[in-house]
Amino acid sequence: MEIVPFLALATPAGQALLDEASGMDVSEDGLLATTSRLRERHDADLVSAALTQVRLRQRARAKFGDDADRMYFTQTGLEQATRGSVAAYRARRFADRLSGARVLELGCGLGADLIARARAGLSGVGVELDPLTAEVARANITALGLDDLASVRVGDATEADPEGFDAVFADPGRRTARGRIFDPRSYEPPLDVVLGLAGRVPSACVKVAPGIPHEAVPDGAEAEWISVGGEVKEAALWLGGLAGETGRRATLLSADLDPQVATLTPHDLGAPDVRPWGRYLYEPDGAVIRAHLVAEVAELVGGGLADPRIAYVTSDELRPTPFAAAYEVEDVLPFSVKRLRAELRRRGTGVLTVKKRGSAVDVDRLRRDLGFAGRRAPRGAPGLTLVVTRVGDAPVALLTRPVRA
Repeated sequence: MEIVPFLALATPAGQALLDEASGMDVSEDGLLATTSRLRERHDADLVSAALTQVRLRQRARAKFGDDADRMYFTQTGLEQATRGSVAAYRARRFADRLSGARVLELGCGLGADLIARARAGLSGVGVELDPLTAEVARANITALGLDDLASVRVGDATEADPEGFDAVFADPGRRTARGRIFDPRSYEPPLDVVLGLAGRVPSACVKVAPGIPHEAVPDGAEAEWISVGGEVKEAALWLGGLAGETGRRATLLSADLDPQVATLTPHDLGAPDVRPWGRYLYEPDGAVIRAHLVAEVAELVGGGLADPRIAYVTSDELRPTPFAAAYEVEDVLPFSVKRLRAELRRRGTGVLTVKKRGSAVDVDRLRRDLGFAGRRAPRGAPGLTLVVTRVGDAPVALLTRPVRA
């Protein structure tokens, strides 16, 4: 998307076209006809900009709900934008600990976090290197009526001066044309540069990749891993006045736009007990695993690990917890495709879900070898979850059924 056609969307003619396009068919099948009809009466570049926004708004509803219908996006910006519920959760921490603070955001993108903090009552300035992205962020702030609290300027985050601000929030780039970046030294700007800027204010928060090594977390910081609907989305480093008393935590948000929140912190436990498979298997949430809090889950469910190197917890007790999915174990078998195929056939299994941890098995190939690839389950046939893992060097297969919370 070019900046000039985007700016034209803010004009009365652009807004009228955007409203008209919002009521038209922009699906893959209908897009060509819609484009042709609109180009009969409007500038082609303006039509392209309007239709791009309509399509992006439809995709953005999963992240931003009804706000998406008033916001503006770029494709890359939407992919990288913080989910609205996560931004709101993080903004509450800023507001609770730094009431009335003025926050400088380094690399504000489309403005999701800037907007969330403004809604929480915190004023702020966003710095964004890309001029188009900065214009989109400004348009979002205006569309949501937050101009009195938030603003955006074009600039290099590494040259931003945090003097006069109470806190810094930074979201360094972690993706290139070649894919995701995992080394904090290769962030854009690099993590050490961002931390240097953050250290010049009393409080700060820096978004990082969920795979950040624990040794890269600076002393005195609190690392928080966040999952949404069971999928790890991001991690953040809380610094200074925003850091809690614990060095790490896992926070789980439900997939709703107004989510339920559960947080797990360390209990000063040693390594979990190692024990034989019990009646139940617990699969800790990914954020729990990233935060190295599997022992805390084992304590919650009265269990231990079947293998000390693999994050599957087993117990004879059913203790529902938001921090792990529970499965009832029906059988534990040495891993053998031939034996599994015969056992699944004997049980009349209709739907098979395959999970693995600590195993090099190719799940798609295993489903094919077991005869479940592309198979339509007979009506009423029972389902099973096959868990492939190992204990020591011995591969094992568990036949389980999920326990519904």
